[in-house]
Amino acid sequence: MSEDRSTLSSQERERAAVFHSWSAQASIRPMMVREASGCTVTTEDGRTFLDFSSQLVNTNLGHQHPDVVAAIQEQAARLCTIAPQHGYEARYRAAELIVDHSFEGAAKVFFTNGGTEANEHAVRMARLVTGRPKVLAAYRSYHGATATSINLTGDPRRWASDHGTAGVVHFFGPHLYRSPFHATTPEEESERALEHLAAVIAFEGPATIAAIILETIPGTAGILVPPPGYLAGVRELCDRHGIVYIADEVMAGFGRAGSWFAYQNFEVAPDLVTFAKGVNSGYVPLGGVVLSEAIAHAFDDRAYPGGLTYSGHPLACAAAAATIEVMERDHVVENARRVGAEVLGPGLRALAERHPSVGDVRGLGVFFALDLVVDRRTREPLAPYGASSPAMDEVLAACRDEDLLIFANFNRLHVVPPCIVSDDEVRDGLERLDRALAVADRHAHAAR
Repeated sequence: MSEDRSTLSSQERERAAVFHSWSAQASIRPMMVREASGCTVTTEDGRTFLDFSSQLVNTNLGHQHPDVVAAIQEQAARLCTIAPQHGYEARYRAAELIVDHSFEGAAKVFFTNGGTEANEHAVRMARLVTGRPKVLAAYRSYHGATATSINLTGDPRRWASDHGTAGVVHFFGPHLYRSPFHATTPEEESERALEHLAAVIAFEGPATIAAIILETIPGTAGILVPPPGYLAGVRELCDRHGIVYIADEVMAGFGRAGSWFAYQNFEVAPDLVTFAKGVNSGYVPLGGVVLSEAIAHAFDDRAYPGGLTYSGHPLACAAAAATIEVMERDHVVENARRVGAEVLGPGLRALAERHPSVGDVRGLGVFFALDLVVDRRTREPLAPYGASSPAMDEVLAACRDEDLLIFANFNRLHVVPPCIVSDDEVRDGLERLDRALAVADRHAHAAR
């Protein structure tokens, strides 16, 4: 590049040199960040935002937690990197802590660089153990963006990369507010969703299905808390047909849903659990798969055909071990559960009472979504499935004007602050959101 970069702004240099994900490059205007701390992010021009997005729902301990930063620094001073065939303390310590907080019968951890690779390898393990080709995944889901995981994904980001050759079959999971089963109660939704899944299994052929992969609480797809009995029913179907149950906990795990793993809220035990994001608050890229004893033993005398150069990277694992130790010591999971039950959940439901644009509030812990609508009676969304709208763009601009970072997808606002968020910070964020929702109300019919 012959141009003198010194004449360009930081944002101009960013746009000129960096290719951004999920974006049309000519239209992006990235917010340029200088620093962050706790639940706040400060831009280069000095504006401080309250982070109710947790970035991509991963900074569960907030930004720049001193204990995790110190752990990374200490590990870097001792051992920055080493090939994954070697053993080292940071990796086995992180694995031990993850297994300790997992399901009964959890045995080992296979480390990856992030959530998409975790799902790739979980599916590979399931296919190898069962000798079957197919995997079932829900339409309302996101499992990653690499070859297999993008095909597992149900949302429209899959379409451009889906050539119908990945051995993935999609089905409808439960979503009472927009029920595909015409259900009117959580019990009906659970029963009918399970009947639908059982029919898909029967028509696809149980002996051809290696795994069912489910986000325990679908995150990007809408924070869809499963109705009572649904996950237990999935577990029973898997047991009946010898299908591996993979719980995708990449977004919902490590305190986000008010428990170490979200499946623990529903008293089920998967066979494989995928994780990333909150395991170390995203400070260094890390993901992984928790294996049951049965699946781990399947590879005792059979080489697993998979690996990564940075599997269990020392800096990432040191950050994970420190994160989990901080969460244990400071009762971070309990804080997320209490805040959700006592402050965030009630506060969001109070907003729904005041704003006709809010059709539904759902969530657990610090993992909530507002379903924004034009009309509560018809439930017409404020933006169509798979896209935004001018109305939603106005709402997001209003959030930015309030110095509030929030996660948005289609017609939804996801309210997902760090698990360490205080009651006062939640109340502050709710006040900002209250003012921003007045913009959404301009596009909504007032009739209730």
